[in-house]
Amino acid sequence: MTEDFQFTLQATDGMARRGQIDTPRGEIRTPAFMPVGTAGTVKALYPEQVRETGADILLGNTYHLMLRPGAERVARLGGLHDFMDWQRPILTDSGGFQVMSLSKLRKLNEDGVTFKSHIDGSAHTLTPERSIEIQKLLDSDIIMQLDECVALPAEYAELERAMELSIRWAERSKKAFDDAKGRALFGIVQGGDNSELRARSARGLIDIGFDGYSVGGLAVGEPQEVMFKVLEDITPHLPVEKPRYLMGVGKPDDLLGAVGRGIDMFDCVHPTRAGRHGHAYTRFGVINLKNARHKDDPRPLDETSPNPTARRFSRAYLHHLVRCEEILAAMILSQINLSYYQELMAGMRSAIEDTRFDDHCAAIREGWARGDLPTIE
Repeated sequence: MTEDFQFTLQATDGMARRGQIDTPRGEIRTPAFMPVGTAGTVKALYPEQVRETGADILLGNTYHLMLRPGAERVARLGGLHDFMDWQRPILTDSGGFQVMSLSKLRKLNEDGVTFKSHIDGSAHTLTPERSIEIQKLLDSDIIMQLDECVALPAEYAELERAMELSIRWAERSKKAFDDAKGRALFGIVQGGDNSELRARSARGLIDIGFDGYSVGGLAVGEPQEVMFKVLEDITPHLPVEKPRYLMGVGKPDDLLGAVGRGIDMFDCVHPTRAGRHGHAYTRFGVINLKNARHKDDPRPLDETSPNPTARRFSRAYLHHLVRCEEILAAMILSQINLSYYQELMAGMRSAIEDTRFDDHCAAIREGWARGDLPTIE
């Protein structure tokens, strides 16, 4: 690893791992969930509110930031940390996934991918070298290699082609990165739902050498059991002493299952997106505040939550805000959801330290299954 970036494995319980990543901008407690700040903001929240939820690190998006406001402009303004006033670590993705998913017109070849912006139709080229350059201009703490992500299901030949291209791009990303002091570079394991291709991808990346290893190409439409099977197959191939990051995942049950299969880091837009659509995550599971059953309910979302916002407002009031499409609804529910996600991660960290991870997860799932309906005496 680079001199100023260190991962320490502190405890294990089965395949579940408890650790800490030390960076110049602060420590990252793992398992860690990274809120997604796509365009330099975690939607509907101030940076200090994100920190107050318990987040040690957030994610910025290379594709969106390169298109608007532009990486060079962010660099002139002091880098992404100063630009958005977040002085903790930031991980930036490579932009590859968004190019594949958002750009209607794109052309991929050995050099990279050319595409038209989904914003204004302007033409751009993203190569492994340019992706690294953009992430350095943003002053990211953890930089991702450029890869090709294939949606599942896909044929073996297509998965193999994309996996081998991603390895070649990984080599170019490593050369462009050039051991930037104070930063880390992660490789991305590809191969779809094929165990043999995943293992080949992992071996190729390990031969190149990275500060951490990500599992990409999941949460792209496959069933949860397929994702879990891939993780069971791939994590034994990854170095024990390096952090493991599952990209774009997920919902709370995905997090429990993936931590139990050896993953250390996660990101997903889901908690804030769900908040903007009237859904709240609590120890009772997900609560849809659009439902009419809440309109006369004076109870808070969770009177025992460590988050005061979840104890503060009645369900009736939150239902009213959601039905009226008030901005405050998105602000409150996004904060509650991110707080619950961080509470979930903290609980798993403690459970791994105490070697009670399986019992802890069973108790959480039992609470979700029980639900939030009031007990009838």
